[in-house]
Amino acid sequence: MPRPGSNATGINIFVQEVEAKRLGLLHELVPKAVRIAVLINPANPPAAESTLIDITAPARTIGLQIQTLKASTSGEIEVAFAALARDRPDALFVSSDVFFLGRRVQFATLTARDRIPAAYASRDYVEAGGLMSYGANIVDSFRQVGAYTGQILKGAKPADLPVLQATKFEFVINWQTARALGLEVPSGVLSIADEVIE
Repeated sequence: MPRPGSNATGINIFVQEVEAKRLGLLHELVPKAVRIAVLINPANPPAAESTLIDITAPARTIGLQIQTLKASTSGEIEVAFAALARDRPDALFVSSDVFFLGRRVQFATLTARDRIPAAYASRDYVEAGGLMSYGANIVDSFRQVGAYTGQILKGAKPADLPVLQATKFEFVINWQTARALGLEVPSGVLSIADEVIE
C-alpha cells in the first residue's frame, strides 16, 4: 500500500470493512429489529461473500437473525421484495454493489411500499428516499483522486504514490422516510448522524 509499484495507485474506500458498523447503526436506529434480511448480488461473488462473512459474527453478537436474499437483475429485486413481504423481516440490509446503487430509486420505492427500514452503503440511496446509509464520503474520496491526478499530470509516478485510505465516513438518515415508517429516531442516533435529510 505505501509503494504499490508497477504503474498503479488508488484509493481504498473501505466498502466491506464498514459493513459491521452499518449493521450496528441499523440496529441502533431500529432497536426492536431482530430478523434482518440481507440482500446480496450473486453476480458479484467477492462482494456478496464478503458481506455475509463481515456481518455474520457481529449479527450474532447483538442477537440478530440473518436471512439471505439474492438478486442480480431488476426482476430478481422484485422477487426478493415479494419474499420480504411474505416473510416480514424487521429490516433490510442491502449489500454494497454497483448494480444495486443503479437501482436505488427502485429500492426506495419498494421499501416505502412495503414499509421496511433499510440500510445502504451510500448516501445516494438516502437521497432517493432510503432510510439510512453509512460509508465513505465519496465526494472527499473524489477530491483525493483529483489531487493525485494533478500530481501525476505534474510528473509524479503512480508507483511512488501510496494507495490512499478513505478518512471521512458519513452516517446519513432520511428523516421523512423514518417518519413514514413510524420510526422514532433515538436522540443518541441523531447526535451521531453526519446529516439528516428532511
